[in-house]
Amino acid sequence: MNIDEKYLLRCIELGKNALGIAAPNPMVGSIIVHNDKIVGEGYTSVYGGAHAEVNAIQSVKDKASLTLSTLYVTLEPCSHYGKTPPCANLIIENQIPRVVIGITDPHIKIAGKGIEKLRNAGCKVIVGVLEKECREHHRRFLTFQEKKRPYIILKWAETMDGFIAPNASERNNGIEPFWISNTYSRQLVHQWRSEEQAILVGTNTVREDNPKLNIRDWTGKSPFRIVLDSNLSLPENAAVFNDSSKTMVIHDKNFQKKSPEHPVYEAIDFKQNVPEQICEVLFEHQIASVIIEGGLQTLQSFIDKSLWDEARIFKGVSQFKKGIEAPKISGNPLQTKTILTDTLTILRND
Repeated sequence: MNIDEKYLLRCIELGKNALGIAAPNPMVGSIIVHNDKIVGEGYTSVYGGAHAEVNAIQSVKDKASLTLSTLYVTLEPCSHYGKTPPCANLIIENQIPRVVIGITDPHIKIAGKGIEKLRNAGCKVIVGVLEKECREHHRRFLTFQEKKRPYIILKWAETMDGFIAPNASERNNGIEPFWISNTYSRQLVHQWRSEEQAILVGTNTVREDNPKLNIRDWTGKSPFRIVLDSNLSLPENAAVFNDSSKTMVIHDKNFQKKSPEHPVYEAIDFKQNVPEQICEVLFEHQIASVIIEGGLQTLQSFIDKSLWDEARIFKGVSQFKKGIEAPKISGNPLQTKTILTDTLTILRND
């Protein structure tokens, strides 16, 4: 590993701090090195705030040293005016002579223009350092930009004998979740919710479990809740409609929303290509990542269309012998770990 790769690794580490706060912006990390010493660091602020390069430059105490420094960044500096001024302009204004970039930005407004602007101003620009690692780090943003859909994470818990829920007769009285995974696994799920922009469930999951779909066992911002309710049959007092987070209802185009006081409503045609249409709606709403937590029909529909990027599957120790079978899925195993009595398997759809 050469010195540029070493410093890019630090940028990736920094960028992870923006997970859950920067989206739909990418979680960029940036450092500034002077005389083989890191003199400035930064990562993308909460959406609408300063970008990583700005934060890194502002953190440098001796601004005069910038003219003899190298700026490292995981993603090409922006070159256009958005919610903030172009980062490329700031780099040029501070006369930073050398810039090392992990990957180019595929965004239509950038796509090499930031690199071109820097080079035209006399900066020495190196692109493609730790490209594979930077693409992995920016996988949510790249999926959104290149595939025009959110990064999709499927999540469920299944019993040792392969069921995600018991028969209705085996449930406790009342509408509530039937837990398969243990407390520590459930806390991890709340951490995951804090890291992604949105969470999606089908009608039956809301009707049978009445989930809140917010964050309770972790700190952070609750995800944007998305509920599939084709004929608008869910009760208005369902927990997903409380004030703990915003909610979108995706319904069939043949049904009219109940009242203007209800959450955001989006209509699609539930008779064809439902997963694709859902992705189109989420893309239009600038949602770069979503966790799909159920139920079986919803999960399987995305699997069958190969519209998923990760699957995170808990296997508990209980057995139902009968009930609702777990989704059928195949993918490339990325990780397997034990969480007390549970086994977590993470698959990638590569």
